[in-house]
Amino acid sequence: MASKGQRIGYVRVSSYDQNEGRQLEHMGDLDRVFIDKASGKNTNRPQLQELLNYAREGDTIVVHSMDRLARNTDDLRQIVKIQTARGICVQFIKESLTFTGDESPMANLMLSVLGGVAQFERDLIRERQQEGIALAKKRGVYKGRKKSLSPEKSEELRLRVAAGEKKLPLAREFGISRDTVYAYLKQENGS
Repeated sequence: MASKGQRIGYVRVSSYDQNEGRQLEHMGDLDRVFIDKASGKNTNRPQLQELLNYAREGDTIVVHSMDRLARNTDDLRQIVKIQTARGICVQFIKESLTFTGDESPMANLMLSVLGGVAQFERDLIRERQQEGIALAKKRGVYKGRKKSLSPEKSEELRLRVAAGEKKLPLAREFGISRDTVYAYLKQENGS
């Protein structure tokens, strides 16, 4: 590698109420940190993309654990492969692994195995969650997700759309997504 580069941290938490401090605690001194508050289901995360564009040859990307960088083995291997080919190290604190592009077959196997275990755990959690919801529905205790709008606000939204107001500005005003606006309108039509 050409020169001693920056240590760049990447943190991902799944929701806005989760604290990123736990992940940052063991990363040591960092020159810059990119934080996503988003699901890890794919690599389409704004701060991850900014980090990947920002990192340069000689830099080290520091991540608390593999599942914070990617939730499936293919994405994990792809990110590590592309970055190390660019001369960027990728370091995982929890797993005590650093990838430089000069890995042995054993290191590549560890990346695949540990990434696969993380993906398997995620799939098990999702399966258990779905089973729990199904059982709760059978018992009649599953209420589903809380509605975004009160019945009064929902009616106001429908009336304003019917009066010709644009959906996107209404979505912003009501603090909901455009898809949620369409969902409320669909409920009105009984579809």
